[in-house]
Amino acid sequence: MVIISRRGALRVGAALGLGAAAGARAETVTLPFGNGERPLVRYPQKQPLIRLTSRPPQLETPFAVYGESLITPNDAFFVRYHLAGNVPPQDLDPDTYRLTVKGKVQRTLSLSLAEIKALPGAKEIVAVNQCSGNSRGFSEPRVAGGQAANGLMGNARWHGVPLKAVLDRAGVAAGAVQVSFNGLDEPVFPATPDFTKALELDHARDGEVMLAWGMNGADLPVLNGFPLRLVVPGYYGTYWVKHLHEITVLDKPSDSFWMTSAYRIPDNDCACVPPGAAAPKTRPIGRYNVRSFITAPAADGRVPADREVTVKGFAFDGGSGIARVEVSADGGQHWAEARLGEDLGKYSFRGFEAVLRLPAGEHRLMSRATGRDGGTQPLQAQWNPAGYMRNVVESVTVTAA
Repeated sequence: MVIISRRGALRVGAALGLGAAAGARAETVTLPFGNGERPLVRYPQKQPLIRLTSRPPQLETPFAVYGESLITPNDAFFVRYHLAGNVPPQDLDPDTYRLTVKGKVQRTLSLSLAEIKALPGAKEIVAVNQCSGNSRGFSEPRVAGGQAANGLMGNARWHGVPLKAVLDRAGVAAGAVQVSFNGLDEPVFPATPDFTKALELDHARDGEVMLAWGMNGADLPVLNGFPLRLVVPGYYGTYWVKHLHEITVLDKPSDSFWMTSAYRIPDNDCACVPPGAAAPKTRPIGRYNVRSFITAPAADGRVPADREVTVKGFAFDGGSGIARVEVSADGGQHWAEARLGEDLGKYSFRGFEAVLRLPAGEHRLMSRATGRDGGTQPLQAQWNPAGYMRNVVESVTVTAA
């Protein structure tokens, strides 16, 4: 892995700080919903991405990237921040970095990056990181928040150590119930709540939640959490705290704004309410629901009529693994089972493909995934006030000629 030196870290940080204001507007893209025109911009360590906001930088992956590989390249991986005070943090020197572990522990720790890397049990896991608001721009009626299409997700090989190794080193004291996480990003105004998230103690110690320093065989990109981030396989990206520098073991549930007020969903089976309604009761967002996408043929593309056409795509869920994917060529009236591709792990994208013969005319291609836990995609979009957790069966219209 290539290590960014102190001087290099400062230089990259400064360049990123300017990039939000000075990103070159090479061209624009139009996302498929109202007011969908967005600039494509280039930041250090990134290929051109779709800019949703400039401060803090919110960058969406162009959907065509997902058709190139099941692993999303580091330079194409989406970017999401909540706070803009020092985003990204300017001084990210791996030689002076420290992670503090405190609270209901037997020993307060201050660990260097080298000490974290030397902990037992280092491993790699392939896992999807998906923003809670991925696809929010398709909500009808519209909801507040970043109006993203389907590009706030990515699948990567994460390298690090289980969070459990750090908690065991500190020694969790009796009475602990949750573990809280804080990154180096800061708010602009003192009144803005600092971004902290929390996991139940058993979840934090399950051996899968990870402190990751590596991504696809390289150091984490600066905009994706360098030098250390939390990886919470199967859970929405709000829990994947970037630039992690503080872990606090709690003896009561976190009272963070980001747990008690933000990132909450209707407390029912579908996490939905009738359009325009408020949820009478909510709970914190948690695991992904099952999703699938067609990557080829491309939307609004042309394919040869009365010849075999290969439909390709990918699916994922919150960790049960994909049991099957079905494909329809007539808008969901009839379904045929697709062939699943290589299994990179239960938290990864799973590729699929199906061969269809399409007569001349317009066709609405659809894919529907089912997890091993029985969860499947609805044919009608479900609505909630924050535009979270969209997983409706998506469609791609093509013309055979």
